Amino acid sequence: MTHDPWLADLLLDRTGMLSDADIAQELAATLAARDPSLAGHGIATQALLDALDQSWERGWQPADVVHNARRALTAGAVPLAVALIGEHARRSDAVLRAPDAWVDQLRELGALEPGDPAVVHTWHRSERRSAAEAWRIVLQLVGALRGAFRIETLVPPPSQWGPPRSRPAGEQTAGDERVLRRIRGLLAKAESTEFPEEAEALTAKAQELMTRYAVDAALLDTGASPSDGVGTRRVHVADPYVRAKMQLLAAVAEANDVRLVWYASLGIANLVGLPADVAAVELLFTSLLLQVAQAMSAAERAQGRRSASRSFRRSFLLGYAHRIGERLQTARQRATAAAAAEHGVDLLPVLRSRREAVGKATAELFPRVRSSRSRASVDAGGWFAGREAAERADVGHRRSSLR
Repeated sequence: MTHDPWLADLLLDRTGMLSDADIAQELAATLAARDPSLAGHGIATQALLDALDQSWERGWQPADVVHNARRALTAGAVPLAVALIGEHARRSDAVLRAPDAWVDQLRELGALEPGDPAVVHTWHRSERRSAAEAWRIVLQLVGALRGAFRIETLVPPPSQWGPPRSRPAGEQTAGDERVLRRIRGLLAKAESTEFPEEAEALTAKAQELMTRYAVDAALLDTGASPSDGVGTRRVHVADPYVRAKMQLLAAVAEANDVRLVWYASLGIANLVGLPADVAAVELLFTSLLLQVAQAMSAAERAQGRRSASRSFRRSFLLGYAHRIGERLQTARQRATAAAAAEHGVDLLPVLRSRREAVGKATAELFPRVRSSRSRASVDAGGWFAGREAAERADVGHRRSSLR
């Protein structure tokens, strides 16, 4: 089946019906009967690539598309989404034309590997799914891509890329990379240790290193405009308890002069700040997510629970986030005061200037942003258990050598 006008028209999804799982499943059964070998894979591949192009123009980035495929569809849609992104990257010469942030995402997704232009056919053959299941995933992915609503454009889409060029230097300096490697190493040890005291010391040292590096960078950049270095990054938060996890990310971001704007229905957070600060916030947040999962399991065992209620777990996360935020703020204040005494300067004007630059950039990028508060009820037992766990993950009161 090399040409099928009905299939081509269906994949345009003018009415948005492919976003409905039940309709997609019924249509997939019809397609499986008409085309059990997916001979119409060429039409499907082109339709998916066209839909992907539309999503780029609406502000979506490669990692956003994969996150949404995993969240809104099924795990089976992720390899297809990655393969499509890889084919788009090859056709658009993204390695030589795309911004660094875009190429970094392609690399992290594994979308820079060699691939077959017949994306749907190759995916179907390698995944070994039934025709009905394969068509369902194709239809739903088309629906998700074509139905993706507009979000803020933080990285230029392919339509705005210039001609091929030599790869420019990345945003981060060699100093940034060295510090981030040290932070990553400290947090990896904190995640792997079975001893809470050791995890506490390692996480505290990581936070202090983040603070001291930010202070040193501020002192070095006193002659430059802070707004010149402000950048953005998106962080994807998976179900369950997305709102509670976002509170934890917000606590880490606030303690490190990074602003957070998130899309409530997508589980996507936008971080705005100095590049090294943004990267460090993401690292610490990822580490704390692992640590809080371990702490929650321990709390459940201590209470003799096989599985806690959703209310308990959500409240545990909220209590943990609240207490972690308090301790991070304390750690930052003490590290900043120590650095000011060491250098013999008043750091407040410099740091205030950086915060104002970040705030201004956030307002420009997200002019329609509004703050919100969760009105959901809180399980008191979960809240206080989370705060107690955050005490054991203390990141604030210890001083560690940075040398």
